[in-house]
Amino acid sequence: MNETKTLMERAEKTFSSAELLLREADYEGCVSRAYYAMFYAAEALLLTKNLKFSSHKGVISQFGEHFIKTEVFKAELGRNFQKTFQRRLIGDYSYSPEIDRKEAVDIIDWTKDFLREISEYLEKQGRLK
Repeated sequence: MNETKTLMERAEKTFSSAELLLREADYEGCVSRAYYAMFYAAEALLLTKNLKFSSHKGVISQFGEHFIKTEVFKAELGRNFQKTFQRRLIGDYSYSPEIDRKEAVDIIDWTKDFLREISEYLEKQGRLK
C-alpha cells in the first residue's frame, strides 16, 4: 500500500468537501475541511523523509523545517498553511461565526495551490504511483 498516495487521495476528497461547504455557505466548515486537506497533504510530503507526527503543530513545524526553510517550496505556502490552521481553530471552537465568504474563498484558493504544489512535487519524486 502506498501511504503517500492514500493520504493525497484523502486530501483531495477532503478538499472536495471544503468546496461543497463553501457552496452551502458553511464557511467555518469549509475552512476546517480545507485545513485538513492541507494537513493530509503535508503528512504525505513528510513521509518522503520517513517522518510521522501525531500533532498538528508537529506536522506544521516539520513541514516548515524540511520544505520551507530548505526552499523546496515558497515561504508563502508555509504561511498560508499556518494561517489556515489558526482560522480552523477559530472556526471550530468559536461560539459565533467569524469567518466570512471572502476569507473562505481565499483559503480555498490557498488550499488549491498547496495541493497542486505538493502533488507536483510528489509526482516528480515518483511517490504517487
